[in-house]
This record gives sequence, structure tokens and C-alpha cells, in this order.
Amino acid sequence: MNVASSSFSTGLNGHSSSNGLATGISPQSENSHGDGANVSATSSILPSNGCSHTPYQMHNEEIVHHLYHAGFQTGNYADTILHVHQNSYRLHAIILSRSPFLAHLMSTLPQTGGQRVIYVQLDHEPEVTQEASLGYLYSSVSISLIRPDNARGVLAAGCLLGGMEDLCGYAYEACRRSISVETIAEWVEFIDSIPASSNELLTAQPPLTSVFVQYARRLREEVFHYLVVTLPNTLEVYSPAASESGSSQGHSGRDTLLQIFSLVPFDIFKAAVESPTFQIGSDQCRFKFAKDVIELRKRGIARGLGAEETVVLAFGGGHMGGSTVHVTRKMRKRPLWKVNS
Repeated sequence: MNVASSSFSTGLNGHSSSNGLATGISPQSENSHGDGANVSATSSILPSNGCSHTPYQMHNEEIVHHLYHAGFQTGNYADTILHVHQNSYRLHAIILSRSPFLAHLMSTLPQTGGQRVIYVQLDHEPEVTQEASLGYLYSSVSISLIRPDNARGVLAAGCLLGGMEDLCGYAYEACRRSISVETIAEWVEFIDSIPASSNELLTAQPPLTSVFVQYARRLREEVFHYLVVTLPNTLEVYSPAASESGSSQGHSGRDTLLQIFSLVPFDIFKAAVESPTFQIGSDQCRFKFAKDVIELRKRGIARGLGAEETVVLAFGGGHMGGSTVHVTRKMRKRPLWKVNS
């Protein structure tokens, strides 16, 4: 089921079918997901000895099934219209009040009678692109809808709505597992928008990643660790076994790493190369790598910026765990023209 598939003009609750019923998940199939990460609302109350559910547990399951199907998927007996992006959802105020964010909107917006209408403005929160978290207010079956391609949007929406620690936890893990050689460039672009220090959070214009709150810093650390530690190991940039066998894997891996580092922002490039955890061989190997990256950057990301990037190898400067390789950037001086009077 895709809960963000259509607008109110073509269907209700984000579904294109005329009655708003989703085609991917039904009350009878909510618990059919076998993946350990895709848990249902009732899996946590299964008896440890594997016995069948007690009557009250089955009754609770039936209520959750009914709320999700008749309430969220179909929008029956709705008292609230929620507008998000181009989508409209027929929902229920008592369920929406589980979200501190939506509860605040409902308590502060005037109600003129009839159905309550709420517009959620997300112009300053571009990362909130998934409304799967709305379904989570009705049933935890929405956890099974988290995929690598929508995990960050689900995490952002969960953080915005609040009170969804479990959903955010699953979405965060999906984000972490999605970091790979193919996606690292996108993730580096994302963490570049995250403030590196608490002082940057005090700026008048909040960063576009502010919705992620504590998860922003954790994602920044995960991506940086992948870039500096996991990626060189995955590409076998420095592998004594490969060097002894004369394998070409190390050379092709180094070329891939060069291309990736040639596209990252300067501050991340500098921090990565100077990090003691960036192990790609000797200090001379790291110096040569940084020099080759800078040459690629001159023809690409650093071209026309009016700045010159350089790398130096400080012999004897690596005591106390410090780096002997230092990357710097300085602005080029503009030529002065003499004007004859």
C-alpha cells in the first residue's frame, strides 16, 4: 500500500480506488509479513510459549484491524480532513490526538462546525515526504511499509508528528542499512546540511534537517563512519593480501574512492582525510590519495570557486594520535588593476 499516492480530488486517504480502500493490505493480511523487522501491532503480545491468544487479545486485535481498515484506509465516519502536500485524508480526531503535533494543531485552530479541516504546511520541511506515519497512528502495520527508498521520509514524518519512537527506530535502522557505495553520495549531501556544532543551531534560519532532532547527529556519524572506515574496507583500498597477490581490486577500489571523495563538500573531505580512522595505507599513501582527489576536484566540484585546495605532509606531526596529512583551502587573491587618471 502506498499511503501517499493520490490527491483528494482523485481519491480519499491517499488511495486511488473510489472507496479509498487500499489494495496492498487488508485486515486479514496485516499480520502476514514474516520479516522480523516488519512487526504487527499484536506480535508483541504473543505468549512466550506459543499458545493461542486469549480472548481479550483477539478482541484487541480485531479492534486494531477495524480501526486501520475502516478508519484509515477507507475513512469511514471521519470527522477531520487532513491536507498534506497534494493529498487529503479523511481521519479521526481522537486517533490524530495521539500525535502531539496534530493535537496542538487541532486545539489551536478554530472549528466552525461540521468536519474539522487541517492544513499541514511543510514548505520548510522538505524531508517530510512520506505520510506512512499517519497509518501508524491507527496500527503498527505501517512499519511493514518502510523501505530503503522511503525510510528517511518516514523518519522525518515520525519525528514531526511525535510520539512514534518505535516507528522512528525502525525507520532509522532502515536508513542506516541503506548506506552503500551506490547511495553514499546522496547521504553525504544530506549530512552536509546538518550543523556540525551546537552553535550552528542558533542561526536565524533553521537547517532543513531540523525535523530529525536527535537522529540528525546520529545519521551524520553513521554516514561519516561509512565514508571513512566502512567504504575503504569494502573497496579493499588497503588490503595487504590483495597487494601481495597483485590483485587489481585495490586499484579499482581506489579509483572508486577517488571519484566519491572528489564530489564531497570540502569540510567533509578534510575531516575524512585527516581522521586517524581513515586507514588506506601509510601516511605517504594517504598524502598521495588526497593529492589525487584534489586534482579531480579542481576539474569538478572546486572549479570556479575562487579557492585553492592543497594538502601537506607534516613529518613528525602525527604524535599523540594526530594526523600527519593536512588539507587546507585558501581564497585566491584577486589581481589588482592600476587605473591611470
